[in-house]
Amino acid sequence: MKKIYAFFLMGMFVLSVLAAGCVSTTETSTTSTESPTPTDTITIVTDLNGTVAVGDLQSYINSLPAAPLTEEEKAGLLYMVEEEKLAHDVYVKLYEKWGLPIFNNIAQSESTHVESVRLLLEKYNLTDPTANRGIGEFQNPDLQALYDQLIEMGMKSQIDALKVGALIEETDIVDLQERIAQTNKIDIITIYENLMMGSRNHLRSFVSTLKNYGVTYEPQVLSKEEYEEIINSPMETGGQSGPQGHGNSG
Repeated sequence: MKKIYAFFLMGMFVLSVLAAGCVSTTETSTTSTESPTPTDTITIVTDLNGTVAVGDLQSYINSLPAAPLTEEEKAGLLYMVEEEKLAHDVYVKLYEKWGLPIFNNIAQSESTHVESVRLLLEKYNLTDPTANRGIGEFQNPDLQALYDQLIEMGMKSQIDALKVGALIEETDIVDLQERIAQTNKIDIITIYENLMMGSRNHLRSFVSTLKNYGVTYEPQVLSKEEYEEIINSPMETGGQSGPQGHGNSG
């Protein structure tokens, strides 16, 4: 988070210049000694809008054994459920402010991302940090601060709001890549791969909308090469299953 938060602060500076011209556990911790490269297949059930078919995903996730989690894996799940809530909450507020359909559509998609991570919290008996939390309320203080800053920026103009959306999706992709690299659990990787596909589609949507406003978005978190690879590739469809590249954004 510290690295991403630093990227965020740098991104805020760059974006402001451009503007001028979404823990407690009840499980005993165990360190996994399995191979870090799973050989199973991963089911992808995300549609073009980045919405996850939670019911279909739940059936697949529950069919997999629940192996003991490492502390790193637990922390990753608890962080990601709040980060997905952050994306949802920011888009809800930006839709209230600006009324742009893209924020409403992606906020609805982000709600399925939150529910997807909750499938794993329930499976592994982890206490959900988002339970009974209202819009803009977070247990993680870093995410609370990030939310507050994103909202402040997004309220300045429609262009700033759309840039906030793109920045959120960039950050989400990078965080998911890091979390995938920390686990060998097929069920966790499956969820993260689905969320990452959704985030790539969301990023494409925000960048495309900004282009319609005559604004060229510059990546703040992703490398230029990785960003261009995503933006210059078509929207991704789900419904397939097969070996997936771990930590790959393409």
